[in-house]
Amino acid sequence: MSASIIDGKLIADHYRQQLKSQIEQLKEQEVTPGLAVILVGDNHASHSYVKMKRKACSNLGIHSELYLYESTLTQEELLGKIRELNEQDHIHGILVQLPLPEHINPITVIETISPSKDVDGFHPVSIGKMVTNQDTFYSCTPLGIMKMLEYENISVEGKHVVILGRSNIVGKPAGHLFLNRNATVTFCHSKTANMSSFTKQADIIVSAVGKANLIGAEDIKPGAVVIDVGMNRNEEGKLCGDVNFAEVKGKAGKITPVPGGVGPMTITMLLYNTVKSAELALRNRQNG
Repeated sequence: MSASIIDGKLIADHYRQQLKSQIEQLKEQEVTPGLAVILVGDNHASHSYVKMKRKACSNLGIHSELYLYESTLTQEELLGKIRELNEQDHIHGILVQLPLPEHINPITVIETISPSKDVDGFHPVSIGKMVTNQDTFYSCTPLGIMKMLEYENISVEGKHVVILGRSNIVGKPAGHLFLNRNATVTFCHSKTANMSSFTKQADIIVSAVGKANLIGAEDIKPGAVVIDVGMNRNEEGKLCGDVNFAEVKGKAGKITPVPGGVGPMTITMLLYNTVKSAELALRNRQNG
């Protein structure tokens, strides 16, 4: 048996076509979704990510604004810019690219973004609503995972989902989204003893650890769905995930590749949240 490949690029394109239609409808009502991106410092990876995000916005017809600052920018100057963008009606989403310079507290920055423009899904209000199963802006990578599973018609209700990793960006929110859909969720992390004993029970595995070849064929049960969020470099310098893809694809039922799996969905969900914010703003305006 060889696993069916979950093609993240194909699925992302599907959702982007849906977003195009929504954006056209918004523009007919004189609303253009707007995203403000703030980038502080010269982190090469951050600049690459921001370039991809802005290109995706352009392709869909989302207005984007980029604010580039030197790493010497003070925290108060950054917070001042965010407060300014909070008040601008043509901006529906605010994204502050992480990581930030050490002298800037990312928690303070995230808390300064208006919850109504929190398209990254990191604000405590967004997190609280997610945990209590209310509609909100969900973190982009976990939301992308759920949308991939929907596209593939993979039901999570009653399934045992094992999450590897407990970050605030992927692991924790992903677990809550599965829980909200009636899955049974187990979290594993760096302090988990005998992790393989948990992964072997999983109907669905989501690995977001950042360790190449962490999961081999011996760590999963036959037919499991394997979602690989890891972004690593192997000994040859090639991009790879947490899962030994060559091994595991012979035993899994469905599997995401790296690259071309979860990655394209993350940016698509940023666009999804931005369009959602614009739709909510229009509804609020119409309701007075």
